[in-house]
Amino acid sequence: MRPNWTTKSLEEVAELVNGRAFKPAEWQAEGLPIIRIQNLNDPSAPFNYHLGPIPEKFRVHTGDILLSWSGTPGTSFGCFKWNGPEGWLNQHIFNVKLSAEVVPGFFVHQLNSKLSELIAKAHGGVGLQHVTKEVLDRLSLVLPPVSDQQRIVGLLDGADELRRRREQADRRAADLIPALFYEIFGDPLKGQQRWDHETLGDVLSDIDSGWSPSCPDRVAAPDEWGVLKLGAVTSCRYLESENKALSNDVEPRPDLEVKAGDILFTRKNTYELVAACALVASTRPRLMLSDLIFRLRISGEAEIIPEYLWGLMVSPVMRRQVQRLASGSAGSMPNISKQRLRGVSIPVPPLVLQRQFAARVAEIRALEARQAESRRRLDDLFQSMLHRAFQGEL
Repeated sequence: MRPNWTTKSLEEVAELVNGRAFKPAEWQAEGLPIIRIQNLNDPSAPFNYHLGPIPEKFRVHTGDILLSWSGTPGTSFGCFKWNGPEGWLNQHIFNVKLSAEVVPGFFVHQLNSKLSELIAKAHGGVGLQHVTKEVLDRLSLVLPPVSDQQRIVGLLDGADELRRRREQADRRAADLIPALFYEIFGDPLKGQQRWDHETLGDVLSDIDSGWSPSCPDRVAAPDEWGVLKLGAVTSCRYLESENKALSNDVEPRPDLEVKAGDILFTRKNTYELVAACALVASTRPRLMLSDLIFRLRISGEAEIIPEYLWGLMVSPVMRRQVQRLASGSAGSMPNISKQRLRGVSIPVPPLVLQRQFAARVAEIRALEARQAESRRRLDDLFQSMLHRAFQGEL
């Protein structure tokens, strides 16, 4: 660290003002938007609103620094400069009131560079965890002179803008496959083409159930057996990195090993995420299905290919229909049974159209692979710059 840099705790340079616990009964169709964690992570996420008198300390202005401190590690925690409209701050988010010696952008970048450190100190069970105010207040921050902070923010913002543009291009690429499906097959529920319909039970030879043994909370090494987590399928893209290592004292089940060509389906999750479906184009070996994931096995006699069935299941109208099959008791995650899933009716278009769709999907996947490599390089550059920035090397 440079000689003219100092170190202070967060509580010495910032006041953390917590949001308000809005009840669903307080959500309204008009008023100021209620800013929730989902609105921080996704600027396009819809708002809930509230019209009524609220203490001014809960009001958020454009440009405020917001810190989400509760939720799912890896997705919910983070520090943001709020670029949205004026609104009310929801619970589990702090509005960070900084002293004049801290440049807001410098604080945001430095806080986000310490997320792993904060998550390691989070409390709570599997899934929902939180970082206490006491832990945040004790967090150590480096503070260069304001002119140095501004210079560093300019460099980091420039690198981060490249990453955001890459993400925007990735999102556009992700929209290509649903658009392609509708271009070739139309709306699967309207039946404009008058194709034959069969149930999933007719075209599947089996629906395999997974297994959820107790696992250590770490990713499996390349030579280890592992069990897929829901995150491997939730995005409707297969992510082999979303797994947990199998305990050394537990025998693996090779019959549940995921293979290229498998169609994976989340049978149980929150209502918004249940019925996600992913096609395994390729995978590392020794990864097994979890109990929350089905494997759909197409019968050798069915005139259905995996790419078409996957494209159909992830089309928004079909997925919403399948999600309605989910059931569960109050307080539990909705679940879709094999019996209900087998009863889903699907159109069966000519194989020539299905193969045309599969060929175009392969082209899009190749594009996505090139974009992913570009994204990895940009992420590595940004992480390197973050590390150097707060060591006084940038």
